[in-house]
Amino acid sequence: MSGGLVLVLGGARSGKSRFAEAEVHRQPAPWAYIATAEARDGEMEARIALHRDRRGEGWQTHEAPLDLAGCLRALPPEQPVLVDCLTLWLTNHLLAEHDLDAEGAALEQVLAARPGLTVCVANEVGFGIVPDNALARRFRDAAGLLNQRLAARAGRVVLVVAGLPLIVKEDMP
Repeated sequence: MSGGLVLVLGGARSGKSRFAEAEVHRQPAPWAYIATAEARDGEMEARIALHRDRRGEGWQTHEAPLDLAGCLRALPPEQPVLVDCLTLWLTNHLLAEHDLDAEGAALEQVLAARPGLTVCVANEVGFGIVPDNALARRFRDAAGLLNQRLAARAGRVVLVVAGLPLIVKEDMP
């Protein structure tokens, strides 16, 4: 697979990031890693360090907790890119009270224009119980809708469960 959008879904600690990194490694370096997380506490700092250490050399890291579309636009169009993760990016916009539909549409537009491989990681949050508060329900609904929108655009969708990739959709050559 030389280009196109790949959506990698899974639960927390399912192995989705490791799988996504391996997908991008199939392409020649340099690889772009777009991080959407912000280190707001020590535990998150440790998680970020774990991801960074695991990636090793050949990766160019870009931080885009909010302006993911702008970050993608600024990269060379053929450069292989890993976005990790859309769920944190969505959370950042939700907490900032931004227009989630507009942000999602801007992201979709940029992804549609990229000829190079773009692997996006997102949590599948809809398998659990219905949250007991409005903010959590809004988040769950927005995450599910974003995943659906991107899955419809993606040439490949993979659900990672217990470290095992399950191909959900395969339309790429």
